[in-house]
Amino acid sequence: MKESFIAKFGSAPKFYVRAPGRVNLIGEHIDYCGYAVLPMAIEQDILIAVEPVKTEVVQLANINSSYLDFSTSVNNIQINKTKPQWHNYFLCGLKGIQEHFGLNNPTGMNCLLDGTIPPSSGLSSSSALVCCAGLVTLKANGKTLSKVELAEICTKSERYIGTEGGGMDQSISFLAEEGTAKLIEFSPLRATDVRLPSGAAFVIANSCVEMNKAATSHYNIRVMECRLATKLLSKSKSLDWKKMLRLQDVQASLGVSLEEMLTIVEEVLHPEPYSTEEICKCLGISLEELRSQILSQNTQNVSTFKLYQRAKHVYSEAARVLEFKKICSEAPDNAIQLLGELMNQSFISCKEMYECSCPELDRLVDICLQFGAVGSRLTGAGWGGCTVSMVPTDKLNTFLKNVKKAYYQNDGQRLALENNGLFATKPGRGALVFVEA
Repeated sequence: MKESFIAKFGSAPKFYVRAPGRVNLIGEHIDYCGYAVLPMAIEQDILIAVEPVKTEVVQLANINSSYLDFSTSVNNIQINKTKPQWHNYFLCGLKGIQEHFGLNNPTGMNCLLDGTIPPSSGLSSSSALVCCAGLVTLKANGKTLSKVELAEICTKSERYIGTEGGGMDQSISFLAEEGTAKLIEFSPLRATDVRLPSGAAFVIANSCVEMNKAATSHYNIRVMECRLATKLLSKSKSLDWKKMLRLQDVQASLGVSLEEMLTIVEEVLHPEPYSTEEICKCLGISLEELRSQILSQNTQNVSTFKLYQRAKHVYSEAARVLEFKKICSEAPDNAIQLLGELMNQSFISCKEMYECSCPELDRLVDICLQFGAVGSRLTGAGWGGCTVSMVPTDKLNTFLKNVKKAYYQNDGQRLALENNGLFATKPGRGALVFVEA
């Protein structure tokens, strides 16, 4: 990489920063609702070589020539939300750190990027890039922050590109440690080690359907459906619904268990989709107030929302995360079987209640279960991307061989992606800075 950097910029990099991708073992689409999730960092990462420069320009180049070079003044960061191009994710991290410190004349930089996380695969390549850029900017400007502060700044700054994420991806990228998954809780952000059972491997399989989170409205509609469900549940329980933003807020205000929340969802919400008119009627507000005070910019024109299904998924998934951690802590003899069942339940809920699967993911999960996985589910936002499967170690090699044959072998495009599309992974370490010796 050093040689490529010198060839590109005519001088050597001063330091390198890496930030890993992640796989979420359980807890899909609940971080932005305030609930704990259970990811681990993977070995695949984003790596950036950096040389701080005296000019006020950031020059970005990518080892992969299909990603075009980009340069901009550090004092005038413009992030284009309409096209989520790779450099805009870098600019999110850069801008987040600049604004946090109120940097008046930030350092210019030459940066060369390389990445081994397959893009748009649900393994968090975009958030890893935002985190990497944040850490690059911090180091180049001689500033320091804790890992928790970095994660919180990068979570906020990714919203510049229009993704209303909940913070899981940025948190695990910074807080991960080798050899352990993490239970990540929010408000305040904290991470607890979760030791995975030794007799099983976690295998990632890419469906080869790309899903770009910022470019799709699916994701932001789900965020809004959860917010609207929060408002209706709060109102029905005479809470101050205007202040309530996340489904977890309702549970905390009522002081009840997740199981009790599921009962409340059954009582209050109906399975048929809600029209905007019905939502306004339930809340006693006008359509104008709904649009200006509650709906986000990119959900203004959505006419129906499924609230019952989304709330049901979130509360049941939040309970599965806690159960998964409990099984890992107590380590009963049948732990692998029990964890596998939780992963399977999670997938059914993602598919039926949250509707964030797709035909290829459904097929891939079936194939994985057929060839010996004890549990298999989509990971990342869904609508494409990857599955994660829990496979007993003694079955791993035949599992990989059979899945390769069944899903990848007869499809040219899939076969091309199969090398970094199907692999066993272990919990990796978090973001790091290396200084050129």
